[in-house]
Amino acid sequence: MEVKEIHELAKELSSPMDHEVHEVGIILAAGHGKRIKSQRSKMLHKIWGIPTVERVYNACRTGISNINLIVVVGIKAEDVIKVVGKRQSTIFAYQEKQNGTGHAVQVALKKIDPKIFDGIVYILPGDMGLINAETMKSFRDEFLQSDSDMMVLTGIFEGDSKDNSYGRIIRVKSKDEKGIDSGIDLGKVIEIIEYKDILSLSDDVPYRVKFNSKNYLYTKKELIENKEFNSGVYAFKYKKLNELVNSITSNNAQNEIYITDLISIFNGKNYTVQAVSPREQYVVMGFNNKSVLKEMADVARNKVYERLKDIIEIHDPEDFFIDESIVEQIIRMDGNNVPLDISIGKGVHIGKGVKLNYNLELMKNVFVEGNVQFGKNVRVSQNVALSSFEGQTFLIGDNVEILSGDIIKGNIIIGEGSRIESSVNMTGSDEYPLRVGKHVLIKGTSYIFGSVIEDDVHIEHSVIIRKRVDRLVKRDGSIQPVKFYLPMPEGIDAVEEL
Repeated sequence: MEVKEIHELAKELSSPMDHEVHEVGIILAAGHGKRIKSQRSKMLHKIWGIPTVERVYNACRTGISNINLIVVVGIKAEDVIKVVGKRQSTIFAYQEKQNGTGHAVQVALKKIDPKIFDGIVYILPGDMGLINAETMKSFRDEFLQSDSDMMVLTGIFEGDSKDNSYGRIIRVKSKDEKGIDSGIDLGKVIEIIEYKDILSLSDDVPYRVKFNSKNYLYTKKELIENKEFNSGVYAFKYKKLNELVNSITSNNAQNEIYITDLISIFNGKNYTVQAVSPREQYVVMGFNNKSVLKEMADVARNKVYERLKDIIEIHDPEDFFIDESIVEQIIRMDGNNVPLDISIGKGVHIGKGVKLNYNLELMKNVFVEGNVQFGKNVRVSQNVALSSFEGQTFLIGDNVEILSGDIIKGNIIIGEGSRIESSVNMTGSDEYPLRVGKHVLIKGTSYIFGSVIEDDVHIEHSVIIRKRVDRLVKRDGSIQPVKFYLPMPEGIDAVEEL
């Protein structure tokens, strides 16, 4: 899209700020990430089925009640805007040229009227897809209780320091360069120095930084091995942020405007800067490449497994997917104090919209997506795909068995006690729904579309399209089976012997 069109789209899908609410979250989602090596925006890569920018958005929205949100978009702006969509008290700000995080914040702050707003501003990276509502609530509480002007959420890097590309937190040492005790300043945050700027330092000359009229020295090795890093999450008192944000310069190795420089700028004005770490370190993970993204996905999966492992049976903790809304559904069902007896095989995928039930077995590689509602005592064999399109309902009655390899999708009802054997393909549309009665048996290589199958019917090796199959009782009391039924062929003139 052209720049003008992106601005128009951003305006169209933005909603007015609620000026009764004195908190704003700024989500930085303008970057693309060269190392991710993808045509898709970095912010739209998914963790456990949800784009990272949406996960950050949800953490803010649920962790801080009624917060206003500004999403800064840039590269792939159109895609990010459309994924987030029009939401209450949400504004999109377009950063035409990516000139650093500080510049992105400057762009976002233009959307806030300083004559009207006075409160707290939170800033978060759009790729921090494991941050959650609990972390945001705790961070907010820490900031309010501290009465500081700026707060940084920091992490503790657990791997090899050479793999840590995050900015390092520089705190006041126990003694200054003259050997004088730091006193009450010990441990205070002086500044954040970006990893690339550390690498550009001299190996022989210590890095000197001033704090409260004292100088402190740090070797290059000392800075590289510093485990405490900047997560990119901040809280500010708005008035002071707005006062100083335009003071940031691009005097660094990347010639970019870094939001991290605000720490030293705030300290220079004798404004209070503090830092806290979250209870769980994984919440501050961000990614620049596919391998770290996978690590984050593994963390998300492990969290789900830990929640469900004593409620349902999951055959392979490292190979399954259950949408977060379904996880909550399972937790609610468990609250009824009735054993669920749900078994999830290796490679099973249960997407959004599915409704589970008691005594359900989904065997290896079953895929379920959409408004698929299971009855009780249902067994689905391996490699089955069950789905419905938007606005459709797929109902599976009690005591139904669906065997391996079947593909069943659309607007469908399968009556109780029915058995769908292997190699069956069934579809129901809005115009032609599929209705399968009770105790029906469908087997062989069969295809059924938009039909009505009465109770107790046996269908085998048949193609039935928009037909009604009646329950015909023979003289001996048995039901007339339907076998090898084929419709008249079309296009036969185009087919000839070789």
